[in-house]
Amino acid sequence: GEILIDSINCYGLAMDEQGYLYVSDWYTNEVWRYQLCEEGSTLVAGGNGQGAGLNQLNSPGYLFVDRNHSVYVSDWNNQRVMKWNKGATEGIVVAGGQGQGNALTQLYHPQGIVVDTLGTLYVADSWNCRVMRWTQGATRGTVIVGGNGPGAGANQLNDPVDLSLDQHGNLYIAESNNNRVQRFSIE
Repeated sequence: GEILIDSINCYGLAMDEQGYLYVSDWYTNEVWRYQLCEEGSTLVAGGNGQGAGLNQLNSPGYLFVDRNHSVYVSDWNNQRVMKWNKGATEGIVVAGGQGQGNALTQLYHPQGIVVDTLGTLYVADSWNCRVMRWTQGATRGTVIVGGNGPGAGANQLNDPVDLSLDQHGNLYIAESNNNRVQRFSIE
């Protein structure tokens, strides 16, 4: 293979429709945008050390980039999902951010994230064994799958780690501890 980027502690990747690659650096608490056909990169989130401020991240993981080039970041140790609009110097908390827990305002180590065409955010709330939906501007989410403790039952998840949506309204969930991928119709 061809090495595109080195000297980065990468965790999450996302690509926009213009071919820019976004990479989260777990240890420097930053998200970078790369144009693969040219040298150089642009800091798009974080960059102010580890912390819980709106201009900081604490172990950024999974990423999603919407059509407006806003970058969504699962901020693992801050128990939140941040949205960084293009060119912003600080992010907006769009899910969680109320400490670790299982209330509808909280997340417990968020991982995979995806945003639909209406701007609705879906979060793999991994250690709560659930997937949550957060509409734009909401201060609390709704549990749409799981939330019934870890397990392999029809109403359970066990460490959901990544999500994907298709054009038919199906949500795909990858579960680490159940060693499976499930599909759910959410329309």
